[in-house]
Amino acid sequence: MAGMTDFRRLADDVRNWGRWGDADELGTLNFITDDKVAQAAALVKHGRVFPLGVDFGSSGPQGAFQYRPNPMHVMTVDGGDARTLVEYGPRWFKNTVAQQLSGYFVDNQFRFNDDMIIMPLQAATQWDALSHVYYEDKLYNGFPADSVTSLGAYHCGIDKVDVKGITSRGVLLDLVRHRRAEVFLEHGNPITPAELEAVAKAQGVTVGRGDIVLVRTGWWERFLGNHDGTEPYSGLDWRCAAWLHDHDIAAIAADNLMVEDPVSGVDGTILPLHQLCLRDMGLMLGEYWDLSALAADCAADGVYEFQLIAPPLRVTGAVGSPVNPIAIK
Repeated sequence: MAGMTDFRRLADDVRNWGRWGDADELGTLNFITDDKVAQAAALVKHGRVFPLGVDFGSSGPQGAFQYRPNPMHVMTVDGGDARTLVEYGPRWFKNTVAQQLSGYFVDNQFRFNDDMIIMPLQAATQWDALSHVYYEDKLYNGFPADSVTSLGAYHCGIDKVDVKGITSRGVLLDLVRHRRAEVFLEHGNPITPAELEAVAKAQGVTVGRGDIVLVRTGWWERFLGNHDGTEPYSGLDWRCAAWLHDHDIAAIAADNLMVEDPVSGVDGTILPLHQLCLRDMGLMLGEYWDLSALAADCAADGVYEFQLIAPPLRVTGAVGSPVNPIAIK
């Protein structure tokens, strides 16, 4: 178990504050240049599309966390409303909604359904914004933590990254296949920087500046079988921050709930990789990505690089966003 001295030493090594100017709120997304986007587009050879998002619904992965419930989907207008409102709506003078809706339906063949969803912005497949995690009262690039208020994040909100898309070259590192695991990476054996390098070498793929790395641990496939959103697994060791920094990675996403290993590895704090990536490096994390079909295709043709398109919703001041990413080969 490492101590906070080790953590602070690594934090100093990977910190990107000021690298792109004192006002920067994009962090490592700055590595995604026009040339990088063009390189990613040139990877499309067959037109095969792989959706990487999971379902947003009541059976999602967040049910075990009381502060972050699963999505609630509610119908606001449906077919039953239409039939009833034709009869009662015009005379329902104390209900302006009923009056308005009945005006659409009476003496008219037009009908429609409407709905809404109530959910945390990180309820399923999502990006963590740089304002999501901080320590010692500082966000990425030294912005004050209290600039995130009940009205949202003034600095480093998810809306700030809209100028980047996000689209780049994606690289899949399939840890399940590399370890020859039966389904997923069993708890107790964190993924090390050396192992990330070994997987890339075994797959015959290079990882470089501006890439978005996807790490398959098999957790999502396991969840589909047992619906246990709290089952421990093996994720990235906190020291992988150095590997991500050395390779100038633009972002990283995984098929599990935290990307990093659930066991801290640093005495005195939890989620050290979140802190190093989001707060110090300015590197966004993606969680709950479904990499199953993509992994099968990569194993079949031996090609582990692809165009990745994963733009967040432009929710003003949000500290995270749902996403429905796609990989194209």
